[in-house]
Amino acid sequence: MCGIVGYIGEKTASSILVDGLNKLEYRGYDSAGIALYHQGEIDIYKQVGKLENLEELVTKEEPKGKIGIGHTRWATHGRPSTPNSHPHTSCEGKFVVVHNGIIENYLPLKEELLAEDHQFNSETDTEVIAHLIEKYYDGELEATVQKVIEKLEGSYALVVMTVNEPDKLVVVRQDSPLIVGLKDSEYFVASDIPAILKHTDQVYILDDEEIAVITRDGVKLSAFDGELVEKEVFTVDWDPGMAEKAGYDHFMLKEIHEQPEALRRAISGRLSNDNSKVILEELDFTLEDVNGYERIYIVACGTAYHSGLVAKYLIEDLVRVPVEVDIASEFRYRSPLVNENTLVIVVSQSGETADTLAALREAQDRGAEVLAISNVVGGTIPREADKVLYIHAGPEIAVASTKAYINMLMVFYLLAIYLAQVKETISQRRVKELIAALKNLPNQVGQIINKSEEMIEDFASDYAEYENAFFIGRSIDYAVALEGALKLKEISYIHAESYAAGELKHGTLALIEEGVPVIALATQKSVLDKMLSNVREVQAREASVTGIVLGNDEDIIKSLDHIIEIPSTEEILTSILTVVPLQLLAYYVAVERGCDVDQPRNLAKSVTVE
Repeated sequence: MCGIVGYIGEKTASSILVDGLNKLEYRGYDSAGIALYHQGEIDIYKQVGKLENLEELVTKEEPKGKIGIGHTRWATHGRPSTPNSHPHTSCEGKFVVVHNGIIENYLPLKEELLAEDHQFNSETDTEVIAHLIEKYYDGELEATVQKVIEKLEGSYALVVMTVNEPDKLVVVRQDSPLIVGLKDSEYFVASDIPAILKHTDQVYILDDEEIAVITRDGVKLSAFDGELVEKEVFTVDWDPGMAEKAGYDHFMLKEIHEQPEALRRAISGRLSNDNSKVILEELDFTLEDVNGYERIYIVACGTAYHSGLVAKYLIEDLVRVPVEVDIASEFRYRSPLVNENTLVIVVSQSGETADTLAALREAQDRGAEVLAISNVVGGTIPREADKVLYIHAGPEIAVASTKAYINMLMVFYLLAIYLAQVKETISQRRVKELIAALKNLPNQVGQIINKSEEMIEDFASDYAEYENAFFIGRSIDYAVALEGALKLKEISYIHAESYAAGELKHGTLALIEEGVPVIALATQKSVLDKMLSNVREVQAREASVTGIVLGNDEDIIKSLDHIIEIPSTEEILTSILTVVPLQLLAYYVAVERGCDVDQPRNLAKSVTVE
């Protein structure tokens, strides 16, 4: 993995391919390359490291060609190196492939090819595909690719080109996203929409087990078995400017500042005109449906998993249904107790997360109804789920999720209130109170950013020199503390851990020493006295404590080294407010440490392999 682009048209392909790869940087990568067809030959340009290295090479060489493919690689098989970079070729260089995913049976295939005197130049699983195409080529690229994919096990998105059929790209999708963009006599291929959005908003979204054959005459779509597929053109409604930095130093900071507007989009159209009811037109749950759910599972990875932990508190409190939150990569390997009386909610920003997709399919195989919560319209997960709620965060470019997370929380709040309405587990008066508070959250998030950002930037330098940090909280605050710790560790590379504050005495206090940063979330009035005792425990060990507090809690405010106040809201709704200072803290600590904020090492935005 990580990002694929392709082009056929009348323009110079190299600049279009490199620009598309730039738009896919957020997926994470360690090398990049492009292949261009020109006058009977395919020229390949590859470089390790940042895309600027490839751009420098391409600018120097001034390559020609109006058809080509490109790739940003995130290593899965073989270390980052020029030979391991994509595109990969066959022995004689006549067949070229870029690939996202993992070919699980590549070793026996490679051994078979080596026995037939094929010469390999890389350690990757991808290169076997190019050699298999060379082996089976019969004068028709599409038929050959169909024969080759019958031998492949695993996940893959492929784009193949050959000097033998120079005006053709063959595109294949199996468990890894691919789209085809359309514009007059030009055609584009990409892993994600931002790569081609400046050129066209008209796309085909490929499904699993589909092949697209692209020539200057058009696009032919078929299934793996050769049956032709008719597909509607999808119109993308993103503004291309939404995927640019807009003057901010990093995409992450831009996306933090976009959160008030993102929250408004998540709410828009989902409340009645008199603000007395949540309306989720995408769902049609009846009282019989909701009463029939004996248990709800929330299944996700990473940040999405943390949103599910918050949702557990919400749904159990408001709907009175037991909720279990599961890590997607563990879910299907432990024989989960899921049946037709279970609602499974899968959460994925990209809609393509491999482990979450596998969990979705496992749940459906066991008879459960699956509701997807996702950001990307047309992703595999929302398309395969029984019901879908989109979070409407817009394109999120930074690897570390901010506005997608906060919108996941908002959608979970709306869902919890909606289910409680259907089941009548809370009063109409309480619904109105919660909706009024929800509507105010976007403005309050903006207030926190405006009031706290400069202060957080100032004291972030105090924490940047440490290699360990701890986050503590109780109730919903603990769930948000987990997300705060993840943000700090993934972009600043500080070892950060989160603990339920009541667990300090059970081992964690041994790690607290003079000066070590402790971030204490203390917004839950029901456990505030207990939380104050926990803060005093770490202060007694001379920790430096930053508190996220409600503005009127004087007792705990007096106990802190740094204070970040959040506006008053319903206690159950504080998670959307408390996470914003944690995002800013992680960002400014990472900047102070000189880290690559938008593209942290070893990480990818969309994890499309297990």
